[in-house]
This record gives sequence, structure tokens and C-alpha cells, in this order.
Amino acid sequence: MINIETIKFSTDGLVPCVVQDSNTKVVLMLGYMSPESITETITSGKVTFYSRSKQRLWTKGETSGNFLWVENIFLDCDQDTLLIEARPVGPVCHTGSDTCFNQKNESSFFYALEKIIQDRKSNPNEGSYTHKLLSKGINKVAQKVGEEAVELVIEAKDNNRELFLNEAADLLYHYLVLLAAKDCALADVEKVLKERHK
Repeated sequence: MINIETIKFSTDGLVPCVVQDSNTKVVLMLGYMSPESITETITSGKVTFYSRSKQRLWTKGETSGNFLWVENIFLDCDQDTLLIEARPVGPVCHTGSDTCFNQKNESSFFYALEKIIQDRKSNPNEGSYTHKLLSKGINKVAQKVGEEAVELVIEAKDNNRELFLNEAADLLYHYLVLLAAKDCALADVEKVLKERHK
């Protein structure tokens, strides 16, 4: 992580901290940290600020449950600003927005679709195909991925681009459902691929 002794705190004993989504790289919020809040952040794994209004340590999500789970902490070149890469649990802003800058927190449609699938898993909707598939259990979900993969291979042998892309979309969707069923995420797969790429 970082060495707290190397940080140049301002005269009020605080340092600004930018929090960025570790997956999407979207900036989520800005807060201020004290040596104690940095220690708590490292120890607990949850981003903890020093609240200037409450004059105390404040863990983001302590009332809402929308914690920011720490992935990495970086100190800038001047050693007076922190950057934390984190995994947010739900909206970050108290207004209900994804970020405190009223931006959507998504890097691609795949991550947005992954969120929708996760929502269907967490908040079952009887009319949802995703919910129906997940409720049938892991074997059925895995079977659907296999079926869609075979259909994609079959279409790959022909020259109908539209049918091929439709089967590719079906496979990607069912693959995301399988990841959700296994309590895994695209970011987990991405991490494996990055490790292999080294």
C-alpha cells in the first residue's frame, strides 16, 4: 500500500483523497483523510475518511451499507494527494447518484448489463428471464451457456453476419448470467487475463 510517513498533510492534518472505481476508472468522490483514517482504511479494507463537519472518522457506507472496498492506494508525485481505487457497493453519493459528480459509473455496456443481471439476482422479478434462469440452478445456467456456444460455432461456419452476431450476443449474455450465478464478476475474469498477460 503506502507509507503514511511520506504523506505531506496540510496544516489541518488532512490530505485530499480521490476515489476511483477500480473497474470502470470513473471518479466516484473526493474526501479528506487523516493519518488515523488512512490506517483504518488499510486495516478494514473499507474507505474511511475524516469528516470535517462531524470532526470524526467516517467510513463511507456506514449508514447506507454502500461501502467502498479498497483495491489500491496511490500517493501522487507531490506526496500531498491520495488516489484510492475501490469497488463500490451501490451508489456512492448520498443523493443516490452513482458518483458525487452525478455521472454514470460504467465503462461499457457489458458492465451495465452485469449490474442489471446482478440486480435481477438480488431483487427477483417473476417476469424476468434472468430471474427464471437463475432460479433453475447452476446446472441449467451452465447448460444454456453450452447450448449458446454450440449455436455460435454453427453460425460461425456460415456467412450470415447478422445471425452470427445474434448468437454471439446470446452467448455473452448467458456467460454473464453464469458469472453472477457463481458469485463472480467480469472484473475477476479481467484480473486473471491481466495476470496472464504479464
